[in-house]
Parts: sequence; C-alpha cells; structure tokens
Amino acid sequence: MHLDVQDLRNFYYRSTLGRAAQAAIRGRLLALWPEAQGQTVAGFGFAVPLLRPYLKDARRVIGLMPGPQGVMPWPAGMPNVSVLAEETQWPIETGHVDKLVVMHGLETSERPSNVLDECWRVLGPGGKAMFIVPNRAGLWSRSDKTPFGFGRPYTLGQLEAQLKEHHFLPDAHCSALYQPPSFRRFWLKSGALIEKTGTRLPTIMAGGVFMVEASKRIQPPSGRVVPHEQRRPIQALDGLLKPA
Repeated sequence: MHLDVQDLRNFYYRSTLGRAAQAAIRGRLLALWPEAQGQTVAGFGFAVPLLRPYLKDARRVIGLMPGPQGVMPWPAGMPNVSVLAEETQWPIETGHVDKLVVMHGLETSERPSNVLDECWRVLGPGGKAMFIVPNRAGLWSRSDKTPFGFGRPYTLGQLEAQLKEHHFLPDAHCSALYQPPSFRRFWLKSGALIEKTGTRLPTIMAGGVFMVEASKRIQPPSGRVVPHEQRRPIQALDGLLKPA
C-alpha cells in the first residue's frame, strides 16, 4: 500500500525528523554517486528528496510517482520534472536511464516483481539503480511515525536475492538512518553525530534502511548454439557428367 503524496511531502519537507532522514540518506547516495554529468537520472516512488543535487549537471532528471500514491510538483521554484505514472508502465523509452533511484516504491508496491522488470527495462547499458528499502531489523520499520514503517521491510539477503532474480547484479550496499525515529529534541540534535558513527559499523549492524546499488545485467541468448555447417550443393547430374 502506497502512502499518500501529501503525507510523504509533509514528512520530508515539513518535519525536523524528515529533513534529518533526507539529509542522511542523500549523503550516503552522494558518497556512491557524487555526480551525474550529462546523464539521465530518474527516481521512482518518492525519491525526489534525493535528486536535487543532480539537477544542475544531469542532462535530464525525472521524478516518477506511482498512481496510488499521487503526484506533486517538484522541484519548488523550478520547472516541474515530476510525473504521475503507472507502476509497471513508465513513460520512459527503453534503455534511456543512466541512474535510477527507487525509494518508497518497491516495499509499498503490490507488484514488486513487475516494478523491478520496469526498472530493468528503462536502464541503459551500464545503467545503475539504487534501491532504498526499510531494514527488517531496524527501528524505523517498526514505527508508523515515518514512511519507512509501511510496506514490506527487507533483510539485505532478501533484497539482493530478489534483484538477482530480475537480472540485476548487486555491486555495493550500505545503510543509513542510525538515529532513532524519534521527534524528541535530544535525538534530533544528536542525529548527525549518530549517523557519522553508524557509517563505521558493519552493514549487518544496519540502520533504518538498506541501500543497494545494482547494475543491469544483459542476459546472453538462451538455447544451444548449433555451429554452421558448410553444405555441398546437390548436383543431380554428377553421376552422368562425371562417371566414377
């Protein structure tokens, strides 16, 4: 079940905890993808809070928001690049995306397999996708005060296995949101320090979300390869013209 776009906007843009979560996840994303010079960058679900750094240098930025969630104009004060899309039928040509960010789009979908198929379709050769999902063992997936408390949380193994089934090759992973999902002032003031400390911990001691970078894997042709055999043309009159 997708959350309403108004609830997502209020969390990420109008609450202190939401802005802290946005900064923590975006910081980890930029550490892996520092730039997108001349590339096409797309986000699905509610990934637009993470895409602003790419607006300056990317060739094109697209914010895809699923129909059950709803859409809002984005970015504020600039030409709109967000669009309402069917979950499994995005208005993007095949192979045209260089970088894809999926947040609040996979765990809340009733058809995650179809969503992954569409992610694979729009990525070009060498394209990269970043999947951001709630950690099943984290505190954020256990609280309905944030958007990460809705949908199906994952373990790292579950997410990577599902990606491999849909022809993605996991390249790297990390975690974010180590601070508690609390609106109390003490935790909010300590959030930046907690996040900095959490990045030094093993991924198994993860925070509120997993972030998995995956590349598009091109499948080789299936079936048995039959070598081409050179055939001698049949000469019907060979026996008469060239007697043995």
